[in-house]
Amino acid sequence: MAKFLTALGILLALHMASSNKLVCHMTNWAQYRPGPGKFTSNNIDPFLCTHVIYSLATINTFNQITPIESNDEQQYTRLNNLKKFNPALKTLLSVGGTVNGMSPFISMVAKAENRAAFIKSALSFLRTHNFDGLNLAWEYPAHNGSPEQDRERFTLLVKELVAAFEKDAKDSRMTQLLLSANVGSIRTTIDRAYEVKLISGYLDFINLMTYDYHGHWEAATGHNSPMYSSSMDVGTHVNQNINSSVSYWLALGAPAEKLLLGFPSYGRTYRLSTGAAGLGAPTNGPADAGPYTRTSGFWAFYEVCNFLPSAQVEWIDEQKVPYATIGSSWVGYDDRRSFSSKVEWMTGMNLGGAHVWTLDMDDFSGSFCGAGSYPLINHLRMSMGFSPKPTTTPAPTTTKDPIAEFCLGRPDGLYTNPADKTTYFQCFMGNTYLHHCQPGLIYYDSCKCCNWS
Repeated sequence: MAKFLTALGILLALHMASSNKLVCHMTNWAQYRPGPGKFTSNNIDPFLCTHVIYSLATINTFNQITPIESNDEQQYTRLNNLKKFNPALKTLLSVGGTVNGMSPFISMVAKAENRAAFIKSALSFLRTHNFDGLNLAWEYPAHNGSPEQDRERFTLLVKELVAAFEKDAKDSRMTQLLLSANVGSIRTTIDRAYEVKLISGYLDFINLMTYDYHGHWEAATGHNSPMYSSSMDVGTHVNQNINSSVSYWLALGAPAEKLLLGFPSYGRTYRLSTGAAGLGAPTNGPADAGPYTRTSGFWAFYEVCNFLPSAQVEWIDEQKVPYATIGSSWVGYDDRRSFSSKVEWMTGMNLGGAHVWTLDMDDFSGSFCGAGSYPLINHLRMSMGFSPKPTTTPAPTTTKDPIAEFCLGRPDGLYTNPADKTTYFQCFMGNTYLHHCQPGLIYYDSCKCCNWS
């Protein structure tokens, strides 16, 4: 822990200059989850993330962007209205997915006229609905196309989109639209799908999908999003981890400042098939689906929270991530401790920031984990050094209250509360705001963040 705090403190200035994006995805299918699992644009905290990406739109047979859900346009409006509360918030629309098992990108990128139709549609659609940019969910398209041609055509699409966005900004005198992409992290996918150095020059940022390295499709337990390889890994599995994926993107020419590390707010589950329960234990498919996500093979973090009180929780030290078991159910997931480890590593690599999949799988309402709303993402935000959100109530302002008077004459910023290490002060325009760390954490002035004691 001392090593972590020292590294974080030393790198804080560099980190603040480079790791300045916290991009959060939301999904339009989360609205169909039952009860407290239901999530819409109304559940978004406008001060939590620097960017919010709305997933997902698709491409129709005329090569035009089109919504998927009947109420997408209403959700677009609610999402983009959040910028009235936080003008610094940026929103992007993600396009991709599959149509009858095929990526809609494949036929669209195949011809110049198809790409032109898509780009014209994208400009109109994004401006009409007040988005700040486009996110290309180009994740595994080469799996059902011609890899070499698809890779080159994707580069053409990215180049042509940027040229069109530049022209649109000049003609309209509006801020230029952003362009980002969700990209794979498995080396075979990277080789098949991307001309890394070329696309990196055009994209504003690149969301590395540093998760789903392992799951119930395998015959033994493995963590969803490990920092490093484990002693159990053999063959290609030694490269199925964050350190290997990011290193490979960098080696292929991606600038570190454009790469955003993926942070999953969910865990992958297995059904244990023997008495073994550790990493690499034999399995037979997924554990039961979660009661809210209702999809075999993964649980949202808020579903993991319900599982943990009765479970045996373990820490995989060589991979810096936890897992838990109860009976024959096994889940590898992320928590605040693993998020802190990843932020420390991300900072040391000078990456451009983080992206979270997804807002709707964190405990967004604070109803499940007993740690307030968005416990994972709030912890990620603080670990990255962002200032606290302007959502807390000012400290009491009684005439001689020393707390209320703390910030008089002090510069804006964060300060230690000498009387209570689990809290800290924010000074803003002479006002004193008292903030509380998440349970179990204390405030460190060295990193301007809450962390373990």
